[in-house]
Amino acid sequence: MYEHMTFENILNRMLDRVPNNVDKREGSIIYDALAPAAAELAMAYIELDVILNETFADTASREYLIRRAAERGVEPYPATKAILRGVFKDSQNNPFDVPIGSRFSLDDLNYVAVEKIENGEFKLECETAGSIGNQKFGSLIPIEYIEGLVIAELVELFIPGEDEEDTESFRQRYYDSLKSEAYGGNITDYIEKTNAIQGVGGTKVYPVWNGGGTVKLVIIDSEYNAPSAELIDYVQTKIDPEANGGKGFGIAPIGHVVSVVGVDEVPISITTNMTFRNDFTWEDVKDLVEEKINEYFKELRKAWSDQEALVIRISQIETRLLDVPGILDVFDTTINGEPTNLVLGADEVPILDVITV
Repeated sequence: MYEHMTFENILNRMLDRVPNNVDKREGSIIYDALAPAAAELAMAYIELDVILNETFADTASREYLIRRAAERGVEPYPATKAILRGVFKDSQNNPFDVPIGSRFSLDDLNYVAVEKIENGEFKLECETAGSIGNQKFGSLIPIEYIEGLVIAELVELFIPGEDEEDTESFRQRYYDSLKSEAYGGNITDYIEKTNAIQGVGGTKVYPVWNGGGTVKLVIIDSEYNAPSAELIDYVQTKIDPEANGGKGFGIAPIGHVVSVVGVDEVPISITTNMTFRNDFTWEDVKDLVEEKINEYFKELRKAWSDQEALVIRISQIETRLLDVPGILDVFDTTINGEPTNLVLGADEVPILDVITV
């Protein structure tokens, strides 16, 4: 708004107000008197521009966007810690119980035992918040010596950790809060409340799915995979504990009997024909091809909660494969044996099974 209020323009305006019979050349007394004031005014206009941008949600930086959104009770989701399954055994390969609070390390991350699942199996919480806690599995090393413990392994992700909500996602959520009002258990309310639970990446709501007062929530985890049974149980307990269904002991309003289920993963087999450069073979490009397809499928899974149904398109598969170095042409592609696009069910998401060339 104040782009034209530069030092030169301000100084010229000030000098224009001085009579022409006064020396106004650079180095003159009047020029040297006005120039510092013009510089300060130019800085003030720059600050005014910054203040103006910080006033509106579409141009505000993260700090001031948070303050703006707080007026509507919208706050960025904080980073959360991953919950994983650890398996422990003694020298005879028998299950071994470690003390609650025991700490273990894997590479540069530390984990703490927080809950016993069964003999020799415990829930471990990553001490570092964020999605980094979802990525590592393998042998654990106890930080303090535990007598009798021989084998300690991190084997499964229960509830994904999440990074702090990024600025643009938070900005969009603020805009969404202005477009539709969440109130007393309507669809928007269920989506907002469920997505705010740790480990949930998206939600579809089916009201009155099994008669009056029933609600079904279908969720995908924050890594955009089918949720674990532990995550489903965790969300169920938060929303409407099964033991007290419809009684208002969770987030759901009194009278709403809520069922939480996960998305169904559909294995996708792709068969295609490829023409390679002379110095390339299928083995040379296989890993990159799988990476491209997995990226495409993850994009679809990310969009699942906003779509009525996902469509896997042959054109998208072939276009992405043509980006792989060494592949000259792709043709006659089929998905699960059919030469047509595959439309999944409303609660289905794709995962790659096998690629045949």
